[in-house]
Amino acid sequence: MNWRVRLLLSLTMASAMAAHAQVLHVTEMNTEEIRALDRGRTVVLLPGGILEEHGPYLPSFTDGYQNERLARDLAEAIASRPGWKALVFPIIPLGAGGANQLGGKYSFPGTFAVRASTLRDVFMDLGDELAAQGFRRVFIVHLHGAPNHHIALDEAGDYFHDLYGGDMVNLFGRVGSRQLREQTEKLMTEEERRDEGWSVHADMNETSRLLFLRPDLVRPAHKDAINQTARDRSHLIEIARAEGWAGYFGSPRRATASFGAASWRQFSAHVVEMALRILDGADPASFPRASEHRRNEAVVTAAFQHEEEMRRRHDEWLRRRR
Repeated sequence: MNWRVRLLLSLTMASAMAAHAQVLHVTEMNTEEIRALDRGRTVVLLPGGILEEHGPYLPSFTDGYQNERLARDLAEAIASRPGWKALVFPIIPLGAGGANQLGGKYSFPGTFAVRASTLRDVFMDLGDELAAQGFRRVFIVHLHGAPNHHIALDEAGDYFHDLYGGDMVNLFGRVGSRQLREQTEKLMTEEERRDEGWSVHADMNETSRLLFLRPDLVRPAHKDAINQTARDRSHLIEIARAEGWAGYFGSPRRATASFGAASWRQFSAHVVEMALRILDGADPASFPRASEHRRNEAVVTAAFQHEEEMRRRHDEWLRRRR
């Protein structure tokens, strides 16, 4: 190895180490270290991870493992910018509206959700704490698609913006699920697209991503999974309502780690690009909200009604206790 190659390798390693040094984990920092952060060039990342059923082949923390990786990808991209730091929080294992709610099944093994209002309050509380300490750039990294979930996180972000003048952006709620689905379909063969159908959860795509990210947690039996192929969203709901629904859609049997790697890199690059555009001055409001066009769906309305019943039950118990 000549001196030029050694120099190039040394510079590359030094650059990578410098970027890594700018990725900070709040759990490892003390008071003085946190106080010393430049608020104008520190971006807070709040990763979430709903515990949600993902059928018989994937773990309930499937979204969380993807959020961990996405937070890492985003943190590294931010830290690669000279002078910038990413302050990463630990996973918040809370979310609203498991996929089982599509079928009106509000209790399902593997889903441990909270009310959307609870989720909103958690992130509003964190927003208050962050703002009081001077932070104004916050990204919520919460890969989960339920509309009531996104409504709650978007409202928390609006609260942060309106009261403190900063940005707390629910990234996945702004990336454009239809565009992402179309991009993912382009990676598939015609047969794979046919079997996968119109899908959103624990399918070929998501099983492939876990085979790429956490293959140790994917059950080999996915190779024998019976297709749960939907034509459109209405058919998806019909499948979820069926007695004995296993908790997944699409075609997990077609999943591969190589497809998961391609799908993940495409998705991660899309989210990271949008986040960096916001840091460069793009108005978060210029990106459409995924939840808006579903706000009045029957499934969403029913989910909020169920949560309202839960709230009344809680309030009644508290009144009796006092």
